[in-house]
Amino acid sequence: MQIKTQDNAELAQLAELLEPMKVAMLGNVDERGALVTRPMAPLAMDADGSIWFFTDRRSSKAEHLGMLNLAFVDADRATYVSVSGRGELVDDRARIEQLWTPFAKPWFPDGPQSPNLVLLKVLPDTAEYWDAPNSRMVRLAAIAASVVAGKPIGMGEHD
Repeated sequence: MQIKTQDNAELAQLAELLEPMKVAMLGNVDERGALVTRPMAPLAMDADGSIWFFTDRRSSKAEHLGMLNLAFVDADRATYVSVSGRGELVDDRARIEQLWTPFAKPWFPDGPQSPNLVLLKVLPDTAEYWDAPNSRMVRLAAIAASVVAGKPIGMGEHD
């Protein structure tokens, strides 16, 4: 994911947490009021903290952008991030060219010129993270201690 320099410390911390994460689960509420989620590959985080994805303008998610959630997981580092916000479709051919990756070709066989290819820009309202930077063994010991104590012990940071 391409990450621009962030203007404030909170966005800089979010960018640092998201940088190694290659997949986000994008959730929204559909026309029946059901929560639906699908994997998406984040392309960039701009200087305002917005997160960019490729999408098809005809997809069902393109009709339900008012309330979105992005869930990121880095299981190896025990880092979890949830970003809530709203989305908008952006048809900017220059930016599509700039962000193009061959990994998108299966979904957009005509490359950056695919007629239904647009950008999904997620504008975050809130973000939360859970970070347990210790080794897996230390995390397992913390879980065991938490079970015995009946409350979370040494489970890392949450903000």
